[in-house]
Amino acid sequence: MTDTQFLWIKAGYETFATHGENALKIEQLARETGKSKSSFYHHFADTEGFMEELLSFHLNRSEIIAEKEKNAQNIHPELIEILAEHKIDLLFNRQLWFQQQKQNFKTTLEKSNQIVGNQFVKIWAKDLQLKLSQRQLESLFELALENFFLQINPENITKEWLTAYFENLKRIAKNFE
Repeated sequence: MTDTQFLWIKAGYETFATHGENALKIEQLARETGKSKSSFYHHFADTEGFMEELLSFHLNRSEIIAEKEKNAQNIHPELIEILAEHKIDLLFNRQLWFQQQKQNFKTTLEKSNQIVGNQFVKIWAKDLQLKLSQRQLESLFELALENFFLQINPENITKEWLTAYFENLKRIAKNFE
């Protein structure tokens, strides 16, 4: 990937994450990147191809998060710091969740959730000392994830909000057990 392609992808990724697919306007992205519209078409055949590049970029970002999660020992503060650091990635996943009626979005969401979720569930179960089956943990995680996507927004993904969110989730999970 060239530096210019990366500029386009970074701008598109952040725009999609915070404002959704309808905000992906080439003119606006050109202003943000300081590049011409023809530069966009030089690097990407069309907006559909660009979206596929964004989805691929997201899966790479998910792998990075999962790798960091492998080294985390607990939810607070380690996992919370990872999530706060990857705010844009979480918001991108949220947009995929809202628009999962589109097959490519749904597929990417499922892959991303699997990549990130597998590590998360392990930390969560260990940290909370839950005595639930793997299937119960996964089901609880799915419910928690939907709730998470409904609540997050660009303003509230902070260490403080995440700490309060996971404390509440801990109380709910203990009751579930």
